[in-house]
Amino acid sequence: MYRAPLEDMRFVIDEVLRVGETLGSLPRFEELGVGEELTAALLDEGGKLAGEVLGPLRRVGDMNPARCEDQKVHISPGYAEALQQLAQGGWFGISADAEFGGQGLPELYGTAASEMWNGADMAFALAPFLSSGAALAIASHASDELKAIYLEKLHTGEWTGTMNLTESGAGSDLGVMKTRAVPNGDHYLISGQKIYITWGDHDAVDNIVHLVLAKLPDAPEGSSGISLFLVPKFLVNADGSLGERNDVYPVSTEHKLGIHGSPTCVMAFGDDGGAVGYLVGEENRGLTCMFTMMNEARLKVGLQGLGASEGAYQQALAYAKERVQGGVPIIEHPDVKRMLLTMKALNEAMRALAYSEAVTMDLAHYGPESDRVASQARIDLMIPVIKGWMTEVGVELTSLGVQVHGGMGYVEETGAAQYLRDVRITPIYEGTNGIQAADLVGRKLGRDGGTAMGIVIEEIRADARTYIDAGGELAIVGKALESAAALHASSTEAILQMLAHTPEAARAAAFDYMMQTGYLFGGWQLARGAFVAQAALTAGDDNDFYARKVATATFYAQSILPRCEGYAGAVANAGGALQDYPVGWL
Repeated sequence: MYRAPLEDMRFVIDEVLRVGETLGSLPRFEELGVGEELTAALLDEGGKLAGEVLGPLRRVGDMNPARCEDQKVHISPGYAEALQQLAQGGWFGISADAEFGGQGLPELYGTAASEMWNGADMAFALAPFLSSGAALAIASHASDELKAIYLEKLHTGEWTGTMNLTESGAGSDLGVMKTRAVPNGDHYLISGQKIYITWGDHDAVDNIVHLVLAKLPDAPEGSSGISLFLVPKFLVNADGSLGERNDVYPVSTEHKLGIHGSPTCVMAFGDDGGAVGYLVGEENRGLTCMFTMMNEARLKVGLQGLGASEGAYQQALAYAKERVQGGVPIIEHPDVKRMLLTMKALNEAMRALAYSEAVTMDLAHYGPESDRVASQARIDLMIPVIKGWMTEVGVELTSLGVQVHGGMGYVEETGAAQYLRDVRITPIYEGTNGIQAADLVGRKLGRDGGTAMGIVIEEIRADARTYIDAGGELAIVGKALESAAALHASSTEAILQMLAHTPEAARAAAFDYMMQTGYLFGGWQLARGAFVAQAALTAGDDNDFYARKVATATFYAQSILPRCEGYAGAVANAGGALQDYPVGWL
């Protein structure tokens, strides 16, 4: 059964990131008591909810999938009650403005909560995840009138939200979408069909707020002609009460490889005259508005990779301690130990990276005015790495979890396979990882000539020199980090040259560059934690926890960080055989 890794989470938040200093003194948070006591209270309460309420639902949702009958979705047993408990605890709007029913806490705490929900049951966790993203898009772009009607209900969890982008045959090419919006007085009438709509319909809350991309009759061709609309399941009366049912209904639920408990719907808009929708932002500027939601979603999808991997690790570890083979528990077998330590090290690296960049996100919004542009540039750079690298690693680690179980991992009754089935969607949705890699290379590197990336690499190099000077195991970590940073600087320069002269080669190299970046950033964050842990040990704290932190970072430096060299080689040769290989030979 899943148990939130509270000690690891507290260590990163309070000791490495020092939330009380970095965020607690900001005007946004200074009266909220941000610091160790708040961290402990929030994590303890969230951990109980994740372990005692959500964790048991993982197998229930998998074995009792959401289903659609007569234009109504029935969700898995226990999900409705769990959503209500999440709402009652204020978790939906943990990082949202208090003005609209949120808690107003740092995104760092919301990130930690999201990890716990996903570790417990990823299918369930998609509901609050999509709702917070929808609320963010409304808060950032909608009219004051729409904010007043919908935001508080989303932040309190009384209503949930969805994101409606994909259409049959369109995929990631949103410019060819067929959904239409026709002006009709103070609103629009929406007609069309969307597919793969996560938590698109259910009966756990009174209303569902759909954010829908559609085209106006005179819209320009392509993606520049897309607008964003708010389409409620039930219309809202002037006094805030719910009115008649809107013309939006589920057609079916998808039969998926995993996340069975999540109702992934085909949604029909306007089959009976048109669904009432309200414009969010400006006409033909819908993608700009939706990307506000999608950027947060991509950070949260990265956390899905971490959550599933942590759950898989916990189960694999428990099994390895109990399963006896050759006269000893299999955890004593070197290859099993290798797999488990790989899972542990990468989980801790992913957690540290995601949490660190949640702080960057808070600083971009609420930090000193003079630093916000730089913080935004950094979080823009980090998001495709967090989404892409962490989900790829999630697939690897959940697969290792199956491998630790051996044949018992391949049969469904152990539950090990579910982690792999569930997490397999994460490299695909919210923009495939190929799209994330192309974004990292083509937009994030290309727009500033690698300046933002260069700043991060110099920070890594400076930290590496500090670790080398510290000696001992930290010196091992520092030297490996310094070498990997040098390789990354060379890869970055190669990518920039490709962008200038052979853009197709840059696109071919993009995925390998994203993975190289992720492994480097993960190793860097683990090294930061090891440095803090070593300081505690030097000061006389003989807690095994700190010794484990140093040892885990050393393992990562010796056994995982060398992967960067392989990816660097692939980047350097991206213009070779891959480019020359005829498509017809595939």
